[in-house]
Parts: sequence; C-alpha cells; structure tokens
Amino acid sequence: MTGTQSPAKSAVRDRLLTTRHRRSVADVGVAARAIAEHLLAHPEVRRAATLAAYVSVGSEPGTGPLLDGLRAAGKRVILPVVLPDLDLDWAAYDGPDRLVPARRGLLEPPGPRLGPDAIATADVVLAPGLAVSPTGVRLGQGGGCYDRALGRVPVGTFTCVLLYDGEVGLDVPVEPHDRAVLFAATPSGVVRVG
Repeated sequence: MTGTQSPAKSAVRDRLLTTRHRRSVADVGVAARAIAEHLLAHPEVRRAATLAAYVSVGSEPGTGPLLDGLRAAGKRVILPVVLPDLDLDWAAYDGPDRLVPARRGLLEPPGPRLGPDAIATADVVLAPGLAVSPTGVRLGQGGGCYDRALGRVPVGTFTCVLLYDGEVGLDVPVEPHDRAVLFAATPSGVVRVG
C-alpha cells in the first residue's frame, strides 16, 4: 500500500459516501435486519463454525442483528482490531457490551489478540465496503486494511461484502493490491459476484 488514493477511486467513494450519509437511522436498521436474515439463512453461513465479521459504524449497512444472530447460533465470531500500520489483528467477539472504542471511531473486542493470520481460519469472511464490481472487486474506505486481510484468506473461502441495494455491480476502479470477494449481501439477498 502506498498510502495514496487514485482520483478515480476517490470520486466513486465520495459519491457513494454522500448517498450513504443521506440514509435515515431507520433505513439503516431495516437494511441491517434484512441483511442479517439473508446471511443467517445462507447455507455457507449455517455450516460455518468460525466467521470473521466486523462492527459497522455510522451509515454502513448495520451488523448488530447479524452479530447477535451468529452468537445466538453458537458460531465463533472474530472481529478486526486495527493495528497502527492499518493491518488487521483479530479477537473473539463476546457480545456488544464487551466492545470498546478504538481508533478511527471503531468498536473492537478487548480480548486476547489472535494475530493477523487468524482470518485464514474463518470458514466465512464478511467484509465492509462501499461497492463491488460484477467481478467481485470490492471498493473499501481507502486504508487497505481489508485488501491485506483478504490476501490471507484461502482461495475458495466464502468471502462476502455487506452493501446496500444499488452498490452491487458498479464499475469499480481496480488497482494491483485490490482483493476480490465472491459474494455480496444486501437487503435484497445474497448474490455471487466473483
């Protein structure tokens, strides 16, 4: 990662973030529940023992209902812990009341760190994003955290970006470090993209 962002990606990010910031809290909540329902019913998620997920913030598609559902189903969930170099370490999720404030306005689990390679042990990887192309290229926030993390995931693992309807199948500028995902989950369902 060079730390620079391409002008093309910045323009797409700005447009998508502007649209997201216009969403009401109620709309974010409705979308979160629909995404959770679709993913919790998906065969890959139902079979998974360990899932890598994340805690949504702001106008991102909400993950609260999904995390609650995974925990209720007895799944082991690991969440990212952002390191100073913007790489991701991982720690076990023990419920929403056990999350602590972290850098970049995120919430993280305070438990023992599992190491950056822990993501490779997940049967399912759920990633944040702003959009995904028809070929699975995910547009993130620009820090490169998830591109590095996805680079550690074994080929064939169920990788899925959580998005709103209208953010799937977009023309996403591609750079050499970008890592694709195989699926996208939106309030309308789970679709294969990669």
